[in-house]
Amino acid sequence: METLKAKKIKDEKASTVKMSGAEAVIHCLLAEGANLVYGYPGGAIMPIYDELYKFQDQLHHVLTRHEQGAVHAAQGFARATGKVGVAMATSGPGATNLVTGIADAQIDSTPLVCITGQVARHLLGSDAFQETDIVGISTPVTKWNYQITDAEEIPDIIAKAFYIARSGRPGAVLIDITKNAQVQEFEFSYDKCLAIRSYNPKPEIAKSKLEQAAEIINNAKKPMIVFGQGIILGEAEAELKAFIEKAGIPSAWTILGVSALPTEHHLNVGMVGMHGNYAPNLLTNECDVLIALGMRFDDRVTGDLNTYAKQAKVLHFEIDPAEIDKNVKADVAVLGDVKESLAQILPLIEKKSHESWLSVFKEKHAIEFDKVIKNDLFPEKEGLTMGEVLHQINKASGGDAIIVSDVGQHQMFACRYAKFNQTKSNITSGGLGTMGFALPAAIGAKMGRMDREVVAIIGDGGYQMTIQELGTIFQTKVPVKIVVLNNEFLGMVRQWQQLFFDKRYASTVMTNPDFVKIAEGYSIEAKRVTKREDLESTVQEMLASKDAYFLEVCVEKEDNVFPMVPTGASVSDVRLS
Repeated sequence: METLKAKKIKDEKASTVKMSGAEAVIHCLLAEGANLVYGYPGGAIMPIYDELYKFQDQLHHVLTRHEQGAVHAAQGFARATGKVGVAMATSGPGATNLVTGIADAQIDSTPLVCITGQVARHLLGSDAFQETDIVGISTPVTKWNYQITDAEEIPDIIAKAFYIARSGRPGAVLIDITKNAQVQEFEFSYDKCLAIRSYNPKPEIAKSKLEQAAEIINNAKKPMIVFGQGIILGEAEAELKAFIEKAGIPSAWTILGVSALPTEHHLNVGMVGMHGNYAPNLLTNECDVLIALGMRFDDRVTGDLNTYAKQAKVLHFEIDPAEIDKNVKADVAVLGDVKESLAQILPLIEKKSHESWLSVFKEKHAIEFDKVIKNDLFPEKEGLTMGEVLHQINKASGGDAIIVSDVGQHQMFACRYAKFNQTKSNITSGGLGTMGFALPAAIGAKMGRMDREVVAIIGDGGYQMTIQELGTIFQTKVPVKIVVLNNEFLGMVRQWQQLFFDKRYASTVMTNPDFVKIAEGYSIEAKRVTKREDLESTVQEMLASKDAYFLEVCVEKEDNVFPMVPTGASVSDVRLS
């Protein structure tokens, strides 16, 4: 892609001004509407940071405590706002510390631009101090990357970077800039990128495919929808709601699709996947038409592909051609922007209710409520459960908070039980499953949406992977709320060890520090809850606070998250215990 030719939006008033490459980077970011950057300085990127200092009133830089914290914060910002997140780091270890977050953003289709410094061009390939081939390293986990060795390339490449990151199926882009290019002067002008030859981010929708899909939907007796994050990325929430309400189709979601449809909507039947709800998992293999909207048939959703929805006609609405037939063969594939696809198919859809079919979902849900949900949310046992913590957060927030979860049991409890009234309200690491994601991502989400409450739900294991970002909260005073559900285990791994390895808890027991004292050391108000009678009032106090707040809840050590589809099993084999 390095030789791609870009078409430009020309500004009639555009004129050239002589400046350094470093200053040009700042002007490019401002031209793209970036006003918030997360990063960590170092020698190879110092010229850019020097220029950033001069523009700090226009482009706010947040100093995180680790480069991984910077990239996760940029992800949280992007996921909460829909804008492109920006992270910066120096060469060598600074750049390599970004890689986990870049991979996370790419697999979860998060629009992200990362800018790294690099040694001077004449030192490339010489094993110079802090030289690392970050372009080579990041190639498998980026949508595009490029190394700039001449300042004159900066405007064109950064324009392409933002266009590629945000267009079509969004993703992660990395731009590596050598130090000589940062200090070199050139005649600067900037034109936003409009299109790139050979890159077609939004396929044209075939009318014939819409007609085929509509006929199948109109003739279906037991149709089912599974929608993913593509609805949120495509801003197709209104179109989704209109479509399912007209067609009367029960609709389930992936963990990245949650919040695209209000939790309490009467056609919202819950989450699919390994720890999804009983009804949509079981009935995937009983529906006659399966309509996939902006989702990629991840293995955690499908289970055993040999038994997945074999009885159903599969309709796949998707923007990325690479996802069509990759895992599940589609009877009809509707390529294109899902917002446009749903708007165009709506007039072709007949008004229906499917009440008898929906009642089957309700019957299965009642079974799950009696065997699982009731015990998670309203336990009779002495120990606190993760589910009841989420229940209290729902009561206090009214379903209007942004929930940012880490990875593990608490993530599944958060996705299953958090209530959402608004879109872009569930932020978690889906495809990569990155422990340590939540704390910095919550910082970015809150900075992007200061008008909304942001609550991070984290396990005691993942929390300690990026606990240093408490320092970022201390310095910025960002009023994020942190809830650590402490079971003194790496809980999800321990659950598997209990169920499949005869309770051999190999390297999953956690001996934890005093989390409250650590938070207080960063001047963050902190409390610990160990008794049920203290939980509700403390959660209310946390959400009422105008400042950052840390809450540790000591929960049952060996509590498990169910339902569960064992690895490699059919979704029909979903277990309730």
